[in-house]
Amino acid sequence: MRLVTGGGRERENAANGLDETTFGLEVIGDGGHVAVDTVFGQADLHTAPELRSAISEAIDGGAVAIVIDLSEATFIDSMTLGVLLGALKQLRPSGGSVSVVCADPHIRRIFEITLLDRVFALHETRAAALAEADRDLGDPDPDDRDL
Repeated sequence: MRLVTGGGRERENAANGLDETTFGLEVIGDGGHVAVDTVFGQADLHTAPELRSAISEAIDGGAVAIVIDLSEATFIDSMTLGVLLGALKQLRPSGGSVSVVCADPHIRRIFEITLLDRVFALHETRAAALAEADRDLGDPDPDDRDL
């Protein structure tokens, strides 16, 4: 597990205890074929390179399924969507996938408006996204992971 923080301008009084413009990224991998990147705060033009780097490191480390958990994100922009599309473009030829955890209706709406809800599998929970990644990879025992 690795925690990356940075980017953004800080503003206090966010409802979830995080500053709305603070960005954080938690990368979890089991050294196997699935990696989870959890985004905290705002994912935008300034923080997209950090997300891109984390995804690239996971793919270079052998992950063929990436779960992007946006349940703690407060905002995403077109740069973030571009990073996700780039990851999908990189993984699809080898049978890989990118799943997105997106419980916030405002962030989900961004995927719907851009029609990317037809490109990415959107899930309400991390468990549902991991279950789909395991099915896609043919993992016979998805309950053996601690992600």
